[in-house]
Amino acid sequence: MARQCELCGKGPQMGNQVTIRGKKKYLGGVGTKITGITRRQFKPNLQNVKVAAEDGTSRHLLVCVQCIRSGAVVKRVRNSPFTLPVAKSARAAVAKK
Repeated sequence: MARQCELCGKGPQMGNQVTIRGKKKYLGGVGTKITGITRRQFKPNLQNVKVAAEDGTSRHLLVCVQCIRSGAVVKRVRNSPFTLPVAKSARAAVAKK
């Protein structure tokens, strides 16, 4: 199904959009009034993430942010951390020493 987390199954939920007018009493007004209630859809925060699979490959998944934050998703590492790209001639010189 579209717009659904592929890990936890979180999808869109229905709710109410409440339209309010007036000034609140604690601010010196006469109070707020509800002028309208309409149905709306709350959509999950889904991100297209490249995930590292167990066999070493990577694939794209549509995952909610809560799954990413909780650690349910292991992102693919593009390059190893704390390494700088080194020219081939410099590598050859280091290898000869």
